[in-house]
Amino acid sequence: MLKFLARRFVNYVILVFIATSLTYVLASMTFHPENRYNQRNPPVPQTTINSILDASNANPNTPISTRYGRWIRGVLQGDFGQKLGSPDTVTSEIGRRVGVSLRLLLLGTIIGTVIGVAVGVIGAVRQRKPFDAASTAASYVVLASPIVVIILLTQTAAVWINNKTGSIVLPTALEYNSNLSGVHFWTDRLQRLILPTFVLSITSIAFFSRYQRSAMLDVLGSDFLRTARAKGLTRRQALMKHGVRTALIPMVTFFAYSFGLLITGAIFTEKLFAWHGMGEYLIDSINSRDTNAVCAVTCFTAVLVLLSGMLSDIIYAALDPRVRSR
Repeated sequence: MLKFLARRFVNYVILVFIATSLTYVLASMTFHPENRYNQRNPPVPQTTINSILDASNANPNTPISTRYGRWIRGVLQGDFGQKLGSPDTVTSEIGRRVGVSLRLLLLGTIIGTVIGVAVGVIGAVRQRKPFDAASTAASYVVLASPIVVIILLTQTAAVWINNKTGSIVLPTALEYNSNLSGVHFWTDRLQRLILPTFVLSITSIAFFSRYQRSAMLDVLGSDFLRTARAKGLTRRQALMKHGVRTALIPMVTFFAYSFGLLITGAIFTEKLFAWHGMGEYLIDSINSRDTNAVCAVTCFTAVLVLLSGMLSDIIYAALDPRVRSR
């Protein structure tokens, strides 16, 4: 088992390196950061532009191979370079924003996975009954709706609740209120976490419930469940001990990788809720043509996928004894 995980880990590290390196090369070829300064009025001297670009290792007059060599040496030392047009480093900015995104990603993934599995299992067990019909309809509506629409509807509902209660029960923007302190500060932060977490969770619930329902339906008619019932187990015991566990096996990959890939959904969530996390940072970095920042976010995403892959292997081995014996 340890050898299996070690091989996978090495493969994932290589993939992270390739993904991040390709992003750097493509961004260096397509971004033109000098355009940020060429059209300003009054004009910025060319020597000043070159100085700014050299500080961020983004001068197009320097060969890409040379820039890549400097960049990769810094990355191996934990330095993703300097932000374009700023004395701040990308590493410090990433360190500040990672925690912001992980709060959303962790809660959104855990809540979405647990509730999605439960809804899928219940829907399969109660096939064609009111709960199954209602959950199916709700899931299709959520899946068919762009996440931007879900966010705007959520914010509209929150504004209506706030107006009805006469107080800001559900803040619709920003991660915290810097004017508060003590218990009020942390209570306010928890309140501001509710809406973006709800948006990420509701989309995950809709996605996972459909897959879990399908996997559970395949298990319900299996021979091993009938054998378990014949040995004296009740229907609930057979379902929980054998049915649900077996139905979870093909879902493990979806569960694990959702944590890594949920950042794509968090891009819009963070932007519209004004949460200054990695998703928002990616959009801002692309708009500002900051190659170092874009590569840092790509590396962060790739590492999340790596960890998700490792988590997938571990969970799969825990559910399927055949994997542990290899």
